[in-house]
Amino acid sequence: MYHRIWSVVNVLLIIGSIIYIWLFRPHDNTLIVISQFLAQIAMILFIFNVNMYFIFLIIRKTNKREVKIRLATFSRYFMKWHIKISISSTILIVGHVLINLVKIGPVIGYENIKMLMGYTSFVFLLVTLFAGYLRHKKATGFRKKFHRITAMIFTVLFLIHMLAPI
Repeated sequence: MYHRIWSVVNVLLIIGSIIYIWLFRPHDNTLIVISQFLAQIAMILFIFNVNMYFIFLIIRKTNKREVKIRLATFSRYFMKWHIKISISSTILIVGHVLINLVKIGPVIGYENIKMLMGYTSFVFLLVTLFAGYLRHKKATGFRKKFHRITAMIFTVLFLIHMLAPI
């Protein structure tokens, strides 16, 4: 039941962000459109990665053996891509950041709430990557929890950044 709700929330988030970014935040400047595209792709990839937590949660909580087996098989395959997706998403976000610092920052001001939330999101992205690196090197309980918490905080911050008005 919960996995269906979570799936619907994910789909609505992706579709909602596409509608919001491309219909309510259109731009004439090619670089800004590229920046929006980079952010959109990175967001989808980050959401895909954050979903690993919920997949593992369902594996732990469900009583249905077939669901556990199917999700465990998927997660075993997917975890091979988790780090690659994170690094790729971060590269896309760096492009987004650089373009916006040059094109949007001077126009709206570097202290605008959208920019401030962007800085904060980027810092938490770096902390999350560092926590993931530590977890990858040695998966202690503290490191797993630290990575999970920073990833969730980052997710909330980038959603606030995405929805913050200019």
